[in-house]
Amino acid sequence: MYLNPTIAAIIERFTLLPHPEGGFYKETYKSNETFPKHHLPHRFSGDRYFSSAIYFLLEKDNYSAFHRIKSDECWHFYDGDPLWVHIIYPDGILQTVTLGDCEESVYQFVVPAGCWFASETAPGGLFSLVGCTVAPAFDFADFELAKAKQLMNDFPQHTELIQRLCRQ
Repeated sequence: MYLNPTIAAIIERFTLLPHPEGGFYKETYKSNETFPKHHLPHRFSGDRYFSSAIYFLLEKDNYSAFHRIKSDECWHFYDGDPLWVHIIYPDGILQTVTLGDCEESVYQFVVPAGCWFASETAPGGLFSLVGCTVAPAFDFADFELAKAKQLMNDFPQHTELIQRLCRQ
């Protein structure tokens, strides 16, 4: 089922589940306290926990499809091969960040709220194990999976990447 026994062991060890955007995840933290809706920016539809964190695993030949959320998301590299995080900013600028333990990579990077982003294990790699911390906390009500046609209309200069990293 998995490309490598190490991947299966990580999925079992951390009881990771399939994520709708691709890959596997496990929520490891959600704060006990919440921000009331009236203290949050208008883009939020209700109360939100202060912060949340997950493990996130991608294996070779899989990807995290373009999506966006309403909070900043801090990515942390843990193990495996470098991970490419592709970010399309609202002005159309594309940035690709390499998370990992290699030259020209970083261990952490923050994707700003409202940006479209996708990720994939860098070429030649087998898997990437990372973490994501979100504040205010991740809520599926704030999650939007990109529709390739609409994203290509908005950012035609990135058509090839969008076609490759969208599921809809």
